[in-house]
This record gives sequence, structure tokens and C-alpha cells, in this order.
Amino acid sequence: MSATDLSKLHISRDEKSFSKASRPNRWRKWGVIALIVVFILSGLIWSAASVPLAIETATVTTAFPAQGFTVLNATGRVSAQRKAAISTKATGRLEWLGVQEGSRVKAGEVIARLESLDVGASKDSAMANARVARANLEQGEAELRDAQSSLKRAQELYDKKFIAEAALDTAKARYDKARASISSLNASIGVADANVRSAGVSVEQTLIRAPFDGVVLTKNANVGDIITPFSSAVDSKGAVVSMADMDTLEVEADVSEASIGKIKVGMPTEIQLDAFPEVRLLGEVSRIVPTVDRAKATVLVKVSFKERDPRVLPDMSAKVAFLQRAPNADERKAVLAVRADAIARRGDQSVLYAIDAKNVAREVPQKAARKLGDLVEVDGVKAGDKVVLSPPDKLKDGATVAITKK
Repeated sequence: MSATDLSKLHISRDEKSFSKASRPNRWRKWGVIALIVVFILSGLIWSAASVPLAIETATVTTAFPAQGFTVLNATGRVSAQRKAAISTKATGRLEWLGVQEGSRVKAGEVIARLESLDVGASKDSAMANARVARANLEQGEAELRDAQSSLKRAQELYDKKFIAEAALDTAKARYDKARASISSLNASIGVADANVRSAGVSVEQTLIRAPFDGVVLTKNANVGDIITPFSSAVDSKGAVVSMADMDTLEVEADVSEASIGKIKVGMPTEIQLDAFPEVRLLGEVSRIVPTVDRAKATVLVKVSFKERDPRVLPDMSAKVAFLQRAPNADERKAVLAVRADAIARRGDQSVLYAIDAKNVAREVPQKAARKLGDLVEVDGVKAGDKVVLSPPDKLKDGATVAITKK
């Protein structure tokens, strides 16, 4: 090897020093990468922890403690035990109608009137004939008195032999005839009085009266309509009004024949009207109709009201709760309730989780919950509040939730 080739062989001191100087830069680079990874992992962990917990909710509602000892529930409608479609046996044009829907009437009160000129004239004629018959009776009685006096005189004269026996017989015959005419005239008066009563009945039939105390439900005819007993003519009316006795209102409930064995006469009930769901009225089973509706497989149970409300009307829909016993006064007040699976155990305490407007769960401690059928009584919340159903163990007070199903 030549000297020229050896001169090319040497160690660069500058590159070696450069390699030593680059090591801190490499460690710094890996440190930055590690910090970035830690930051990303922390972000992922934080993000996972801040994801709202998916939950189902239920609504706090009101319930009555009597639900806890309810044997059976049934639906039905309000009906009046005493009701009638008011009409008349007469046929005529409606001249006057003195009631309207909702009018309260008394038994015997005239509520409508038909035209009565013809029957009124017939009654006047019958009364005139009755007066004539009585006048004829007075005349017959006068003739009887005269015949009696003539007979007495004839008898005295005959006893003194002043008249013949034939004259006495004539006087007796006149007396007997006058007395017989009295019986005939009395019978004529009876016929005349009967005609007066018949005409009076015809006049009375033009007056339509309330058969009992009650309330007019519907008005079926107007002034000028033709009223007939059986509504057989074209455009004629049968009933003028329909009415009901509100003191006889009851609920007709359909009970499944499979459950009728649970019901007995005298059993206490609570009646809830669809029109007034906040009102519960005490009732009692009055009777069980001994027939079965085969189409619905139900038995009709009549429930009478023990408490009355003037707002209750016939044909209102109603729900009837048949109770094991009559409720106490404090058991008739509505309480807040929710589904039983909304209550969770946290340690030795029962809690529920109410959801506020920002979907944040608020832990509400509960006392010993009273069961109300499928519900339980709760406190610390309001009716309409949303609560968590089947709260998971990881749900904590103040946690954000996502409602998946209501």
C-alpha cells in the first residue's frame, strides 16, 4: 500500500463528537412521545368516564292506598235505576213545553201540554149533561112529593067513603111511578158523572206530568210536533222528554265470569269517574245480575253510591275497585307513587334517583315504602317527576344520564 492510500485512512473526531451530542436529543424525542401517549390515554379515560349513563325512566304519579287491598278492578258506566221516557196516551199537537235539558222537576208537576180544545169541549158537554140529570132528579123528587101527598089525601077520602077504590088505585100508581123515576134519574146522574170523569181523563191526558222527582235528561219534541202514544205516524214523536231520578244513580260494572267468585253483595268499593279522575267515591255492591253475557263472558254487577257528587251524570264511564275492606279516612287521600323497580338499595338505605331538567340524577332517600299494588309510595319528589328504573350500581348522585326509554 502506498503512502498516498494510507493518508486516506483517518478517524473523524468531529463525527464521533456529533454522535455523542445527538443522544440527548433522541431521549428528548422519546420523552415527548411518551407524554403525548399519556395525554391521549388520559383523555380517553376521561371521555369514557364522562359519557352519560344510559337509563330507563318512569314518571311519579298519584295513587290511593286502597290499591293495596283491592281485590278486583272493573270498568262500567253510571246508570239511573229509575228513569223514564215521558209521553202520553193521547194524540195531539204539542202546545206548550215547560222544561229543558237539566231542569229539575217534582212528581206530578206539569211539564208539557197538548192542544185540548176538543176534549175540553167534550168535558164541558158532559158536565152540562150532568147538571141536566140533576135538574131532572129535582123535578122527579118534586113529582114524588106531589104524588105522595095525593096518595095520602086519596087514602083519607077513601077511608071516609068519599071516593071510589079506583081513584085510590090511580093515586097509588102515580106515586109508584114517581118513586121509580127517582131511581132512573139517579142512574142517569151516575152515567152523566161517569161521562164527566171520562172527559176529565181525556183532558188530563193532554197534560204531561213528571212521574217522580228527577232531572230532565233529553228533550225529544218541540212545540208544534204531533205526539202519538206509539210514534207510528210520519214525523210524529213518542216521548216528549226523558228523565231520571238522580238519587238512584248506580254503576253497572262488567266483571269477568272467571272473577265473579271474588264479588259478593255488600262488598265495599271505590268508584272513580273518567270525567273526574281525582275524585273517588265510596260505593257498595248492591246486587249481582243472575245472567251472563256470553258475547263478553261477563256478569253485570250493580254498585250503589254511598257518597254522592252532583257532577255525576248517567252514562258516564267509571272504574270500580272492589275492596277487601272499607278504607280508613287517611287511606282515601292520594299519595305519590312510582313503580317498585325504581327503588334501589345503597348500603342500608332505600333510595330513588330523580332526573332534573339537565338529565342529572339526584339521589333521594326513601323511608319504608308502602306497597300500593304494583306501585310503592315515595316522598321527596313531585307528581310528574322522572325517576330512574332499575338504577345500576354505578349510578351515583350527580351523575349525568341519557334517557333511552320512558
